[in-house]
Amino acid sequence: MANTDADLGKVASGRKNADLEHWDVENDAFWEREGKKVATRNLWISIPSLLMGFAVWLMWGMITTQMRNLGFPFSVDQLFTLTAIAGLSGATLRIPASFMIRIAGGRNTIFLTTALLMLPAAGTGIALMNPGTPFWVFQALALLSGIGGGNFACSMSNISTFYPKKQQGYALGMNAGLGNFGVTTMQILIPLVMTVGIFGAIAGAPMELQQASGTLIGRIEAGTETWIQNAGFVWLVFLIPLAFAGWFGMNNIRDITPNPGSPAAAFGKILGLYAVGMLTSIAGVVALGWLNMWIALPLTIALTLALLRLMPGQIRVNIQKQFAIFRNKHTWSMTVLYIATFGSFIGFSAALPLSITVIFGNMMEVAADGSVTRIANPDAPSALTWAWMGPFVGALIRPVGGWISDKLGGSIVTQVISVIMVIASAAVGYVMMLAYNSTDPNQYFWMFLVLFIVLFAASGIGNGSTFRTIGVIFDQQQKGPVLGWTSAVAAYGAFIAPRVMGEQIKLGTPELAMYGFAIFYAICLVVNWWFYLRPNAEIKNP
Repeated sequence: MANTDADLGKVASGRKNADLEHWDVENDAFWEREGKKVATRNLWISIPSLLMGFAVWLMWGMITTQMRNLGFPFSVDQLFTLTAIAGLSGATLRIPASFMIRIAGGRNTIFLTTALLMLPAAGTGIALMNPGTPFWVFQALALLSGIGGGNFACSMSNISTFYPKKQQGYALGMNAGLGNFGVTTMQILIPLVMTVGIFGAIAGAPMELQQASGTLIGRIEAGTETWIQNAGFVWLVFLIPLAFAGWFGMNNIRDITPNPGSPAAAFGKILGLYAVGMLTSIAGVVALGWLNMWIALPLTIALTLALLRLMPGQIRVNIQKQFAIFRNKHTWSMTVLYIATFGSFIGFSAALPLSITVIFGNMMEVAADGSVTRIANPDAPSALTWAWMGPFVGALIRPVGGWISDKLGGSIVTQVISVIMVIASAAVGYVMMLAYNSTDPNQYFWMFLVLFIVLFAASGIGNGSTFRTIGVIFDQQQKGPVLGWTSAVAAYGAFIAPRVMGEQIKLGTPELAMYGFAIFYAICLVVNWWFYLRPNAEIKNP
């Protein structure tokens, strides 16, 4: 499409009104004169908003670790369940979030979905003020935290529409990679804010640790006063200004969203779509009590898609058009590959803190008669001190994965990191077995941590390479929904990893979880080679 001064005038006028009437980023002149500036502004508001989404979504991995140290009356199984519920909800909500941008507009969607994060943040802070809060309240708040996970799908779908194909790796890598820093930010900030009454009397009284804890700056002994409620309240400090930034600084693109309606109408569409996801998330949690996880999760996804097809009026028509992505075989191949990369990153981020606490927090003791029992490890490494390192490396390196893939092609990068993940996963499993059955598990901790950092680094690079591949394979209309869909299914890793690792730790065989992941990564090697690297591949190394 030819670029004209009239068209540029529409963009300039549209920016003031938040709606961009003309958007042709594949036109170099348009991109340099106007598009790049608008895209950059939207990207740098999107990144911290997405960062907050990750922080609120995955905060339960750290909160449950400290709940255990404070003596909340819940079992290890129940604490793993809270982390898993947030993972299930966040993944399920990504399915309806995949379709929001084309129905409600980018600015409307990012503003409201960021503002909604205030509900689980404030609610969690209030619930943590009282150790007697019923378990079902924490379950409900973990479910609401999934809003932060769902936001990834609409955020990535939105940013993909602002950039030309030649910069998809950069744009999506920056948005997702720096957004993923929400995991690291949360894992560093939560232990720190719990040590100080930063909100005064508003946040209530502190509690005393019943067993030693830790932070990035050192060990905290039992008996120390702790404000665990700050783990929820602290996010309000960032979410309130970010909601304003999204409303006044972002744009809707009318070429992508021809009829978002008034802001109130757009908000109604967004809330309706998230209501569907919440309903099916609850159904999924209930189904897990009756069915095997590998049956309950596909049923949850199928129910979500079925209810979306029943949405009223123009919403249903728009969603059905976007359902065309499911007839494209590359939607399914890229879904599998993104499960291996992002699914691993988010799953291990959710499961690692409590896994460190359980595996290295106990050790074997051999009695004089030869009998073996498990006792507390007095010198155990603190998850609150070390768990942030892996997600930090994975998030930091994700933009690099996108940049390298822009140069070499996404699929060749995906193939290399898949080989690394097969080896590292199997090695982690072996080390976990040694540590769990040792009279001195601490000797294996550094090996365990380094191998997990390798896994996070490989998954981070793979996150960038797979999203770059999607940006090249699919056209402007399908790219956003495919990005959202693949990220939705992969996000179930935040449920699967804590669940699988929790179950295997309970059985005394934590290594089997990691061996299973290694087998899956090997399957992904074959899928990636068959679709994108073999000599007669339809699309070669996209």
